[in-house]
Amino acid sequence: MYARRDIVKGVATLPLAAILADPLLARAAAEMTEDVSITLSSGQSVTASVIYPEVTPAPTVVLVHEWWGLNDQIKAVAAELAREGYVALAVDLYEGKVGTTPDEAKQYMQGVKPDLATETLTSWIDWARKNEKTNDSLGTVGWCFGGGWALNASIAAPTEATIVYYGSVARSADQLKALKGPVMGHFAERDQWINKLMVDEFVEQMKIAGQPAPEVFWYSADHAFANPSGARYDQEDAQLAWSRSLEFFEKNLAG
Repeated sequence: MYARRDIVKGVATLPLAAILADPLLARAAAEMTEDVSITLSSGQSVTASVIYPEVTPAPTVVLVHEWWGLNDQIKAVAAELAREGYVALAVDLYEGKVGTTPDEAKQYMQGVKPDLATETLTSWIDWARKNEKTNDSLGTVGWCFGGGWALNASIAAPTEATIVYYGSVARSADQLKALKGPVMGHFAERDQWINKLMVDEFVEQMKIAGQPAPEVFWYSADHAFANPSGARYDQEDAQLAWSRSLEFFEKNLAG
């Protein structure tokens, strides 16, 4: 059993992969974030978790969770981004619900209303841009379900950079014309859903839209390879994808 001081030290010094692989460390990192809420135009209250870097104002990264919901893993990634110098805002599209089984996660994902999710994300992006601790650079990143919504967010409220981890990129050129900043995608060769056919069509639609070619990376892995709590986790590929993501944000947000 860890002593509290060892957990705190681990969160401060260990690499992200080590933190995410240990539930105690992930929980400690998640607890570093602060819950915030805003009210949408409909009057509905929505929540997110935010964490600030040591030095502000700073660029913002908006995180969109997997189909599980806004759990400790995603909040721990937010804490890591803050350690890298970003204001990290992890948005909740499940109204506080977190799935613990695939059936629960599927139910919550299917219950998401697209119009409400879009308004939630655009409202949080507006909140972040007006925050006195942020500057003019903002990017999005999401995984699986959240990968597709990170792209949707950057279309609905154009951002300076977008990263999609094995999320749906089936978009038309007309939709993609709204993008402001570049896109990076991490995809798995053994993924049966987000496959090469979809990604190749995305690249073609980006070209038709007059957008820069997305930075697309393929990994000898399966869907959800960056999630250490799942059976498909591939540590080496997850670490490589993360290093590429940090370089991408450094170039397009902090550069």
